[in-house]
Amino acid sequence: MSSKKGFKRKSGASSDIPSSSMADIAFLLLIFFMVSTVFRKEKKRNIEWTTAESTEKIDEKRKNILHIWVEPDGTVYINDQIVPYDNIADIVRPIYAENRELVVAIRGDRDVPYNQINTITEQLQASGAVRVTFATRVEQRVQRARR
Repeated sequence: MSSKKGFKRKSGASSDIPSSSMADIAFLLLIFFMVSTVFRKEKKRNIEWTTAESTEKIDEKRKNILHIWVEPDGTVYINDQIVPYDNIADIVRPIYAENRELVVAIRGDRDVPYNQINTITEQLQASGAVRVTFATRVEQRVQRARR
C-alpha cells in the first residue's frame, strides 16, 4: 500500500481576470485616440466677405456643411480642391446623395462677378442640392464669437 503523503500542490496562476487596471487601460486608449485623431480643417482663404442687410445664423453640425469657396479671380474650391465650374454638380451630387441634411455654403469674395455665382448656383441646382446659403461678414463675426 502506498499512500500519498506530503504537500498538496497548488497552482501558481489564478483563474480570475484582473480588473484593477481596466480603468487605466481605458484612459490610455482614450488618450491615444485623442492624440492620434486628425481633425479636418479648411485652409484659410483670403477673400473679402460680402455684407448683407439681414442674415440668419445656421445652426448645423460641421459634418452637414459643404463649403464652396470662390476666390476673387473666380477659382472655385470644394474640400480644398480646385474644381472647374462645369464639374461642380458632378462633385456635389454624390456628397448630397450620401447626406440629405447637407447645407451648401457658398463663401465667395465680394468682387466675384454675379454670372460666376449664378453658374455655381445652377450647378448646385443640377446636383439636387436643396439647401444653399451665402456666407457673409456678419456670419463670420458670429462664428468667431462661438469659438
